[in-house]
Amino acid sequence: MTSDTRQRALITGASSGIGRATAIALAQAGRDLVLVSRSSQKLTPLAQELAATGVQVDTIPLDLSALATVKPTLEAAIARIGPIDILINSAGMGHTGPLATLSLADWQRVMDLNLTSVLLCMQAVLPGMRDRRSGTILNIASVAAYNAFPDWGAYSVSKAGLVTLSRIWAAEEREHGIRVTVVAPGAVNTPLWDTDTVQADFPRAAMLTPEIVAQAIVDTLQLPATAVVEELKLMPGGGAF
Repeated sequence: MTSDTRQRALITGASSGIGRATAIALAQAGRDLVLVSRSSQKLTPLAQELAATGVQVDTIPLDLSALATVKPTLEAAIARIGPIDILINSAGMGHTGPLATLSLADWQRVMDLNLTSVLLCMQAVLPGMRDRRSGTILNIASVAAYNAFPDWGAYSVSKAGLVTLSRIWAAEEREHGIRVTVVAPGAVNTPLWDTDTVQADFPRAAMLTPEIVAQAIVDTLQLPATAVVEELKLMPGGGAF
């Protein structure tokens, strides 16, 4: 398969966690890649590593929480790099704390990154997908979207919104040949648990690995265009925690 016929996947949050594991898995599956992350220092060595597999790799250093820059930056990159066949929205943040004392600034920060930036990324790739009447969008949500976990209120609401956003987008774009999948994993052992916005003490060895989630994503993307997994829950063997 040549670079002219390979599918191109744009992955946000590509420098760590699920995004990084998915980028590696898709490179191994022969997809060209556009990697998006705030950290160019992490993107550059990853891009070099993946380009060595023979696929084309482009990088876009971008802070997705800076909402005003998201759509124009991606649109300019797409005009330069070429059309996007697959969009994987993996970037996001965790947040813990009771809703009763949650500040408006913290609430807005979670919603901006976990929900609004996803909408903007989807809008950026949409015209090209509509023109070609094909494309796949895969959004990484969480089982927290479906469960009431105390102290995970803002995060849970943002992921529940992402599930609903994905459902509506699927309904609106199905006639244009665009597939939308939302993947809702249980706890995954990623750097999210090391951030200063998350205070939780869960057994990380019992969590899913990013590589397991990435494999599920690749398997989902390999379905023929006539089929779609609209929602996929992927749980650790020990259940939700």
